[in-house]
Amino acid sequence: VKDLDFAQHQVSIRHGKGGKDRITMLPSSLEEPLQRQLAEAKRLHEIDLVDGYGETTLPYALARKYPSAAKSWMWQYAFPSNQRCFAPDLGTMKRHHVHQTSVQKAIKRAVTRCNINKRVGSHAFRHSFATHLLQNGHDIRTIQELLGHKDVSTTMIYTHVL
Repeated sequence: VKDLDFAQHQVSIRHGKGGKDRITMLPSSLEEPLQRQLAEAKRLHEIDLVDGYGETTLPYALARKYPSAAKSWMWQYAFPSNQRCFAPDLGTMKRHHVHQTSVQKAIKRAVTRCNINKRVGSHAFRHSFATHLLQNGHDIRTIQELLGHKDVSTTMIYTHVL
C-alpha cells in the first residue's frame, strides 16, 4: 500500500527485474478503481486483525528492524490473496499477495470475453504502455526509465511500431 502515491500519481516498484527498484506512473484513470481495491484490501486486513492475524510477509531484515510493521496497514499488499497461508518458517498465519497464476487466469478470461483470438499475457500491457508512450511522442530515455531498462537498446525494440 505504501508504494502507491496518489498525490504524485506514482507507483514504486520494489525488487523488479534484476532486483532493481524504480518509480513509474499511476494513471489518473486507474486511481478510482485502485481506491476501491484498497478499500476491499483494508476490509480484509481489518477482519484479519479482529481474528488475531493481520500480518503480511516482509523481508527478513525489515521484519527484525520493525517488528510491528507486518500488521501495519501501510505494509499490506494492495492485491492480497483471498486466503491466509501458514508461514512454516515463522509458525504464523499470514496473508500474502494474490498469486501470479490468478492474475494470468483473470487476463485470459478477459481476453476470451472480448473475443480476442490471440494469446495475450500480462507482458502485453507493458508492451502496449511503451508503444503508446512512443506514439504520443514521449522521449525514449523517459520510457527506458519507466520500464526499468538498463540499456536503451532494450527500449528501442518498441520503436518498430513507428
